Amino acid sequence: MTKDIAEDQPKEIRTDLYGSYVGDFTILERDTTRPEKENHINKINIVIKKITSSEVTGQSIVAGNSRRLTGEMTIEGNTVHFRLNEPGDDKNDGVFDFEIKNDTLLVGTWTANNTKKEVRKRKFELTKKEFKYNPNVMLPEEGMYIDYANPKEKEVTEVNDDPEVKETETYMETVYRAASESIILLNSSTQKLKESDIKNLKKIDLEILRNTIFARHGLTFKTKTVRQFFDNIEWYIPVSDDVNSELTSVEKENIVLLKRFEKYAEDNYDSFGR
Repeated sequence: MTKDIAEDQPKEIRTDLYGSYVGDFTILERDTTRPEKENHINKINIVIKKITSSEVTGQSIVAGNSRRLTGEMTIEGNTVHFRLNEPGDDKNDGVFDFEIKNDTLLVGTWTANNTKKEVRKRKFELTKKEFKYNPNVMLPEEGMYIDYANPKEKEVTEVNDDPEVKETETYMETVYRAASESIILLNSSTQKLKESDIKNLKKIDLEILRNTIFARHGLTFKTKTVRQFFDNIEWYIPVSDDVNSELTSVEKENIVLLKRFEKYAEDNYDSFGR
């Protein structure tokens, strides 16, 4: 008599802890002798997929990377502790060490495998959230959408207002590009965009409208330029490094149109405080 295959599988436990835990992935230790290339804060999603008495499997999704996690869980009293490893074959891999409190709050640290990495350690306090694609979510109206990741230096000359002095002062000023209100008015997931809708938009407007489509589907963005616009958005949850198969026909058409206009669009630069 053939033994039931299911009987050979380890029993799953604490299935109530399965799901996505989302929040800020913040620098705790970095090499201060080197230029700062990595974001101080990125949004991260740690997914717990399976727990047995001998092994835990999951996934870490952050900054354009989606990595498999394996390790184990230990329980002492009311404390549920995890130590999970990324595969180790990527220069950015490391080890997650955390606890889950009250079944909904995940708190801990990540340590890089590579001790010579710019950022050696990060901390996180994540909240359990469920991802669901919603084509109607929009970027919030409050605040300005400024590209702080790609500044330029502009020469500025100021003339003294006093006609008797006749002095001028020339100096370099850091300037940035900023998006217009079009990015909170146009929905590139539900509205089939026409050329007339976008022909007068700036390059940054077009980029954000296109990437908002991917953000709604939970794409984890590789570039700091894009992450700066979405990591602070409450509804944005990174769930995958490839969402192309999830795009609707309207979204695909809009992406093609937006990319075509991006090639020729320009940006204005101005000074903004941080």
